[in-house]
Amino acid sequence: MAYLLPFAICLALCLAGVSLYRYGNIKRQHIIVTLSVLMAWCFSFLIVFTIPLDVTSTLYRQCLQTQRIGVSATTIHSIDSINNSDSLDIAPAKLITEKNAECQAPWGMIPEAVFPNLWRIIYWSSQFLTWLIMPLMQSYLKAGDFTIKGKLKSALIENAIYYGSYLFICGILLIYIAAKGVTLDWQKLKAIASSASNTWGLFLLVLLLGYALVEVPRSLWNNAKPGFTVQYAYFKLSKLNTEKAEAEENVDDVLESLQGINRAVPNNHELRPCVETIMRKVPNELLERAIRNYSRGGNGGGTSTIVPSEKALIRIHKQVIKSLQTLQRTEALWSVQVETVLHLEDVARNMNSSERRFKSEFPHQRSKFGRILYSPVLHWYWACLFRSPFLKALCVLTAVMSGLVVWSELTFFQRRPVLSIFANILNAAKHSYDFLTIEMLSMIVLCYLFYCTYSTILRIRFLNLYYLAPHHQTNEHSLIFSGMLLCRLTPPMCLNFLGLIHMDSHIIKERVKETYYTQIMGHMDVIGIISNGFNIYFPMCMLAFCLATWFSLGSRALNALGFQQFLQNEDIVTELVQEGKDLIAREKRRKQRAEDALTRRRDFSRPEVTATNEYINKYRNLNISTAINNSGRPTQNIPSDDLLGNGDNLHYSTLPRSLSDEINERFGISTQMQVGFKGSSSANRLEYDDNEGTGTEPPRGLFDDV
Repeated sequence: MAYLLPFAICLALCLAGVSLYRYGNIKRQHIIVTLSVLMAWCFSFLIVFTIPLDVTSTLYRQCLQTQRIGVSATTIHSIDSINNSDSLDIAPAKLITEKNAECQAPWGMIPEAVFPNLWRIIYWSSQFLTWLIMPLMQSYLKAGDFTIKGKLKSALIENAIYYGSYLFICGILLIYIAAKGVTLDWQKLKAIASSASNTWGLFLLVLLLGYALVEVPRSLWNNAKPGFTVQYAYFKLSKLNTEKAEAEENVDDVLESLQGINRAVPNNHELRPCVETIMRKVPNELLERAIRNYSRGGNGGGTSTIVPSEKALIRIHKQVIKSLQTLQRTEALWSVQVETVLHLEDVARNMNSSERRFKSEFPHQRSKFGRILYSPVLHWYWACLFRSPFLKALCVLTAVMSGLVVWSELTFFQRRPVLSIFANILNAAKHSYDFLTIEMLSMIVLCYLFYCTYSTILRIRFLNLYYLAPHHQTNEHSLIFSGMLLCRLTPPMCLNFLGLIHMDSHIIKERVKETYYTQIMGHMDVIGIISNGFNIYFPMCMLAFCLATWFSLGSRALNALGFQQFLQNEDIVTELVQEGKDLIAREKRRKQRAEDALTRRRDFSRPEVTATNEYINKYRNLNISTAINNSGRPTQNIPSDDLLGNGDNLHYSTLPRSLSDEINERFGISTQMQVGFKGSSSANRLEYDDNEGTGTEPPRGLFDDV
């Protein structure tokens, strides 16, 4: 019956792989980033899936231990009764009764020797990733140096400053422990390290859960109201437009400075390769716009003779990476939000349709299997008829679950009488050996806590510094950040759950058989203020955070500080909603022009115009060969307008190609671009030899700048 553990491992790996494929771009991001994020997500999912098995295994071992103690006590009592009785008939009956009282092994029982090694591997590997490897990777990707050694040095310096505060706190704790006269050994040091990490995670966990336990049911109820959903989508679109405009202005300022540096560094200078490395990070469209802005500003007439230092190039390189990353992030969020608004408008338009077939204003191309599996009729019934009641039912279920969690968090430390709802359910199932109910209860509660915690991260987006955008739009920095948070939040969340069901003896202050997971985590017993105060009473603050979320105190405070939030009956909200409507109308016109251009190209490539195209191509090739024969070398700057291979003289501006597409293809990717400088007369002009379209795009290399 031990097949549940391999099943949990496969399920965690599949879920992590599917999520990484949905959000990340595996073809472009580096293999080290992919493996690290996959491992972090897989370990976090595996902890959630395996804790119920550890709980049932612990209860079974506790039952066996209780039975052995009971049998021993009963046997001694039986021998005393036999010695003091004149009859020998009562002893066999009592022994038979104790023999029949056997514990039932749980479904999916795992050998005891598996859990200690499993938890050690999972926990310490995830802690190694989240506190050492991933922060270094994130700092390395943001570093502006041009060598491996320089990037590693910058990453170490940045993380040394980050960890200096933690080392200072740890030093204070060690001094406090030494003053108490407690001797420290390796086991206690490991317990202190793991407990310190779990305490930090518990602090953040309570904040996130206090927001999510109220916001998850409320968002489900609001999403069931089409009118509210559309208005909120317009509001978000307007805010994203402001952020996108600010990101574009920041990019223009940084690239204008970069253009000045590009003109100041001569072709034969030793820092010229560094400048070319920076220039390769910039998309062509942005580079051309920067050149125009630089010339328009009055600096195009002359070239500065002040050559910047290497530190200045490192600084501008880091600014270019950060500004382009911000622009790519806002472009990705903008495209996702535009699609969301268009879908919501389609739903509102189809709500009163008599045909009961979902019709989209801008339909997406789907495979034949997808059209059969999710037909327009089925799409209409789900989006216009069943979705709203389904979300309202989910709202009621999640509201009940949130209430149970808050009540249990307020009372989980009370042992007599037992007030925690989850502890009462587990005790009732334990006495009847209903291990399946225990596993289901543990899995449901853990999955709900996991969903609330991580959905909060996705919703607040940490001031949009990091995000998870679907359709392969998430950058490497956000993937690494999400992996770090998962590894830091999952262990304290599971420890908090074990406290809710009264399986942590250091919280309820009673001797109970602990899970192997708790034994591996250790306890902060050497620091009484944390073990007897923070870990017990701080989760009670969750009620205060829930009340603040219910009355939208955080949104009102941010709105008062100038950060616009979606609050009804506010004039600024009405203005932003109207601005969002105008923006989506502009996007519709742009998409319509792009579709018309595609239609014209398809019409132009029909068989009846093929002969004309061949004649035009022959004539063009004849002119090119004539120019070569007359001058003895190919004519320079011959336009190649045949971008789609159909000879229709298309210009780049007519293609349905957004700035986000250009950034996704250019920023931080090994395009094998060659930059050449032709003579001193054109020293300020770049000529590109881009072989990007000749084959599959190579993956992004972590050491591409070297």
